[in-house]
Amino acid sequence: MTTQLDGIELLNRGKVRDIYRVPADKPGGKEMLLLVATDRISAFDVVLPNGVPDKGKVLTQTSAFWFKRLADVVPNHVVATDVDQMPASVKKHAAVLRGRSTLGKRCDPFPVECVVRGYLAGSGLKEYNATGAVCGIKLPPGLVESSKLPQPIFTPSTKAETGHDENIDFEKMASIVGRPTAEKLRDLTLSLFTRASEYAATRGILLADTKFEFGLDDGRITLIDEALTPDSSRYWEAAKWTPGKAQQSYDKQPVRDWLETTGWNKKPPAPVMPPDAVAATSKRYREIFERLSGEKLS
Repeated sequence: MTTQLDGIELLNRGKVRDIYRVPADKPGGKEMLLLVATDRISAFDVVLPNGVPDKGKVLTQTSAFWFKRLADVVPNHVVATDVDQMPASVKKHAAVLRGRSTLGKRCDPFPVECVVRGYLAGSGLKEYNATGAVCGIKLPPGLVESSKLPQPIFTPSTKAETGHDENIDFEKMASIVGRPTAEKLRDLTLSLFTRASEYAATRGILLADTKFEFGLDDGRITLIDEALTPDSSRYWEAAKWTPGKAQQSYDKQPVRDWLETTGWNKKPPAPVMPPDAVAATSKRYREIFERLSGEKLS
């Protein structure tokens, strides 16, 4: 799925989202960004030929849920998620945008990803196995895959335009954004994670890790991009959590699992997903949204 919105300038087309520039809708106002979450899906940094139905709606509506729930911790960029409340230039595309678009303030983003981990998995596990630490943070010996960490840790990374982000330590982050800002972003990230984890637990879900992005809106630190979606977070079923092995995540794991059976060399072009992998992935995306929000996808 690729959006084509006549009359609105396309600024960027990412792996999943299309970003448009929306001029100010009143004199003296500021231009905004329209973030459109498509149903495109990527794995191993390659966009697959076919998408996952309603994936973009899940990402948009999950973010909207969390932005609203966490607004007292830090301001966010959201202006509107209801297309009927957006400018006329956007509303005329309502049939394409409804349920999958966010109108947001145009902020100046910090060039780092703010990652927080409550459990040992992914690149953090690999780094721990090699060094006993993650992003310079020494961890206790004897931890295994999916171990709960003694306390959540802040493990920032660079932002990569292509390929993988690179894990960095706090000192490196401080050299990029300045120490006072780095400390503020770290504290906000840990506060957001704690609040989100406590809520997710009431829904029977473990939040293993997630990443946030922040920017400046008139000098004020603001949460931007997406928040706690299954694309940016690792969610596990609490009742099935078993340290010492990989957990089933509420994300695109069915797609990765299927790709690993195909012999694909993980370079473009990717193979077309079969219907069962598409259906399984769509189901998991919908399920995590409905479990967390207690609502049906609109």
